Amino acid sequence: MSDPIVRTVRAVVAPITRTRAFRWLAPRLMPPIERAIATVTGSSIQLSGLLVPSLVLRTIGARSGQPRDSILMYTADGHGCAIVAGTSFAREKHPAWTYNLLAHPDAQIAVRGRRYAVRAALIEGDAREAAWRRIEHQWPGYRAYERESGRVVRLFRLTLTREL
Repeated sequence: MSDPIVRTVRAVVAPITRTRAFRWLAPRLMPPIERAIATVTGSSIQLSGLLVPSLVLRTIGARSGQPRDSILMYTADGHGCAIVAGTSFAREKHPAWTYNLLAHPDAQIAVRGRRYAVRAALIEGDAREAAWRRIEHQWPGYRAYERESGRVVRLFRLTLTREL
């Protein structure tokens, strides 16, 4: 994230992503656009990936047992793992993928077209505050989603177990 152009663009765009209009519009528009781009590119490009590191998380449904894909921003933890936050555009409920990881912590991710098996662990305590600092260094003000949602956002550390 040392690129000053990327930092500047993020600093300008980040406040827009915290507006009510964006929080209403983005969950309706981004998923179908992301799916279309993933289909065309074989999941090697994500719309969100133009501004922040993004991955496709494949979980197993907590109730259905079916595979589910979610495109998420991630933050490197500095130790070879990825941190993902269940912000869900500041909605009141946790996103489904977080329930899936709690029920089935073994999952898969795709990053720039490469696939990996991962093991998810909920981040708690002091490590949670450190994770939020890393996330907000990457995307200023991102924790506002937690305050505005009225819930404690679930943060997960995804540890790579093997390349697929």
